[in-house]
Amino acid sequence: MSKPAIVPLANYHLFPRYQTRDDYRKAVGVEPPPFDMRRAPKYWRDPAAMAATRNNVVYANVLLMSELGIAIPGSDGRPQLDVLVLSKAEAATVNIPPDATNVPGADVPEVPMPLRNLEPGMQLEFGFAGVVRVRDTTVADDTVGGFTPSDRALLEAIARKLGV
Repeated sequence: MSKPAIVPLANYHLFPRYQTRDDYRKAVGVEPPPFDMRRAPKYWRDPAAMAATRNNVVYANVLLMSELGIAIPGSDGRPQLDVLVLSKAEAATVNIPPDATNVPGADVPEVPMPLRNLEPGMQLEFGFAGVVRVRDTTVADDTVGGFTPSDRALLEAIARKLGV
């Protein structure tokens, strides 16, 4: 099986992402801390943060985001990376809103997820609808207009079945 040219950004997350409070409970085995509407939502935690020798923890690779939570392109049109500095207490914990909608404080951009370093030949890019993804520039992209060869074969089979 060939290596994909496009890799989800989640493959480069430095820590697990807990989408819901229940996801956190199942993965970690304890109830997440109560949601604090004065802090931005945060769906990850650094379990080693409290052992840091300094009061703050620095993460070298996070997406540079606008105040609306949208990744900002650089002069080359690709997503930019920035640094993130958090207190070790903040880094060590999550701030996951309840599952209910319209929770005060949950409507602000989340704390960005730290990323591990990209391997040589990998680069960040914007995909459909501005979603950030990782492209392996060492692999030929076999998509044409966003369709892979198997997508095209399926569409051709559907067209034959419909007689078009």
